[in-house]
Amino acid sequence: MDFDALIIGGGAAGLSCALVLGSAKNKPFAEGKHIGIIMHQKTSHLQTALFNNVLGLQPGTLGSDILTEGKSQLSTIYPHVSQIENEKVSAIQKDKDGFIVTTNKNSYYSKIVVIAVGYTNLMTIEGLESYIEPHPRAAIEKDRIWLKNTDHLIEKNLYVAGTLAGWRSQFAIASGSGAHVATDILTLWNDGKQTKIHDKIIA
Repeated sequence: MDFDALIIGGGAAGLSCALVLGSAKNKPFAEGKHIGIIMHQKTSHLQTALFNNVLGLQPGTLGSDILTEGKSQLSTIYPHVSQIENEKVSAIQKDKDGFIVTTNKNSYYSKIVVIAVGYTNLMTIEGLESYIEPHPRAAIEKDRIWLKNTDHLIEKNLYVAGTLAGWRSQFAIASGSGAHVATDILTLWNDGKQTKIHDKIIA
């Protein structure tokens, strides 16, 4: 299966990126774009999170519920975004104008790839080794990593979002990072015209 954009990771950053990309489906520049997300969530820090300090979330909201409800929101409102379940990425290889993403079950080609997995040193995706450095905003003893990037861009058409992009482990920050990457991709698809997607109440 080929994609125009493939997101790796179904946590806060990955789901936010997918939702914003999916929301552009009626825009001419996004029409017919194939978007996918590899929904690996087992190692997401949301699995054990409890939220009392996030704007818009009811105090006591569980991160595990956000993971479940986020998948449902994406499939209900933007079903054209392919959700790939029960697969874990093992390698990313540059190929001409895009990337080959290999999982434990399949291989996919995508013009754009977004890495949105956690920032632990257990992250092992072959092909990313040269970008790994100690995380600049985490305590040294925690042994966290980031993928060296400039404004989320690792290299042409290869992005990183969330804590692995060098941001602190805060839900709102990770979600915003994913949305940021999505708007950068939409801007790219829109011939470089700065692009964001809003829904509005029409009076």
